[in-house]
Amino acid sequence: LPGAVLPASAQDEDRYTLERTDDGYVRMDRRTGTMSLCNERDGQLVCRLAADDRDALESEIDRLSGALSALTERVDALEGKAAEHNGGAAGLPSESEFEQGLSYMERFFRRFMGIVQEFDRSRRDETPGPDPQKT
Repeated sequence: LPGAVLPASAQDEDRYTLERTDDGYVRMDRRTGTMSLCNERDGQLVCRLAADDRDALESEIDRLSGALSALTERVDALEGKAAEHNGGAAGLPSESEFEQGLSYMERFFRRFMGIVQEFDRSRRDETPGPDPQKT
């Protein structure tokens, strides 16, 4: 991991503690608990994460990368299925689904019209014609 220059802002000064060692300094982040090993170079403190922290961060990065890859594959698979299902056009039915829908609608309207015609006939049969004795 690349070195980092120690922050200079007053807010960050309270965040870190520095302890002198034989080889330089150990910096602890009070917010996260991570430890860094620091050396002075060209008048600046250059810090690198301690091996344990680096290993933990790399493990977490690997875990998150794996999770991201799995999610990406799942989204790609779902989008591929949606494209196949929709004939390649997002949100539209495939040709066969469209034809099946029209077939359902046609059957519905034919039955509905049959019911209307039957209802019409039954009303005509029930409606009395002119009374032959009154004519």
